[in-house]
Amino acid sequence: MPGQSLPVLDLRRFATGHPGRADFLVALRKAAREFGFFYLIGHGISPQQSEEVLASSRRFFALPEAEKLSIQMIKSAQFRGYNRAGAEYTRGQQDWREQVDFGADKPALSLKPGDPVWKRLQGPNQYLTAQPDLKPVIETWIADVTKVGLTVLKALATALGQPEDIFEPIYRDGPNQLLKLIRYPGRDHTSSDQGVGPHKDSGFLTLLLQDKVAGLQVRGSQGWIDATPLPGSFVVNIGELLELASNGYLKANVHRVVSPPGDADRLSVAFFLGASPSSTVPVLTLAPDLAAQVTGITVDPLNPLFRDVGQNFLKSRLRSHPDVARTHHADLIEPEHINGEHLASAY
Repeated sequence: MPGQSLPVLDLRRFATGHPGRADFLVALRKAAREFGFFYLIGHGISPQQSEEVLASSRRFFALPEAEKLSIQMIKSAQFRGYNRAGAEYTRGQQDWREQVDFGADKPALSLKPGDPVWKRLQGPNQYLTAQPDLKPVIETWIADVTKVGLTVLKALATALGQPEDIFEPIYRDGPNQLLKLIRYPGRDHTSSDQGVGPHKDSGFLTLLLQDKVAGLQVRGSQGWIDATPLPGSFVVNIGELLELASNGYLKANVHRVVSPPGDADRLSVAFFLGASPSSTVPVLTLAPDLAAQVTGITVDPLNPLFRDVGQNFLKSRLRSHPDVARTHHADLIEPEHINGEHLASAY
């Protein structure tokens, strides 16, 4: 929309002793509250590393479909692996993007009766033997972008008048990490222009690396704001955990992706940083001037928010991937929703 664009913030200004630190914190708090989104530069990830992960993504998606389907997500109870376009849903509508999901690569747990159901989500990634160089690229990217995300989290805590390590107790046992390599086919190859429908993200933060093709849009006060790719940046957005922790001072904002036109396609690498699944989100005690602006968390009957982190993340996985939910977690699905139609949500 004319007159609306996402702010650009330089993470280098958060460094202790930087003369612009105070102004940076004010700008960060404003961006996180008003938009829930901002461009992040000065994050320390080199252009070469960003190009490497995008190039690896493009090589993956260029493989024959049969190769990619050998690691199809439906084979993984932990929601890891590949989905062809149309396999993921947002509020009941198909998202036209193909993608492959990775998380923290750990052995699956042997569960006992009474164990929390979110423990089902720990497990191994799926990798292709046809692309052996992808695994080290993914593991390095997850490790390095996690560090960036935790620095942004500390900056947000400071901007809210909290100790910078206020969230450490709920991520020190291992933050929840989810990485998606995503390809949006051109509109000529889809049945709609919904790359991914309007939704929010469930974690602390999302850090998105875009290629050169636009498509991400953020809900603004005057309509949808185009998050046009900015070289050298991440698009960062606030997730539901920070909305919960701030009692709604920060809002997890709605966003969507519109399919690219014609024969073009769009690549993005989305990293979702969350708290340890075993943790519970605290409510921060904000300074009076900030507390006076609190309006409470978003109430959406179709998307309940849970302070139990594992429950909130499991909710998003079950809703986004109804085929995996039916195959591996049918006992968690309400009988009237067994066809998956009402599970569908990118939340």
